[in-house]
Amino acid sequence: MAYDPALYKQRNVVERAFCLLKQWRGLATRYDKHAVTYRGAVVLAAIMTWLRA
Repeated sequence: MAYDPALYKQRNVVERAFCLLKQWRGLATRYDKHAVTYRGAVVLAAIMTWLRA
């Protein structure tokens, strides 16, 4: 596979987003038992990260 700078830049954005989400301990360890609750926590963490930026 050839190196594509544009594709790599998009991949880096996604990896950094996952890194920021993993800083939330409850998300990293998956404390929630239900998928709906876990998804809500992911959305909340994403919103908080977005507002901080």
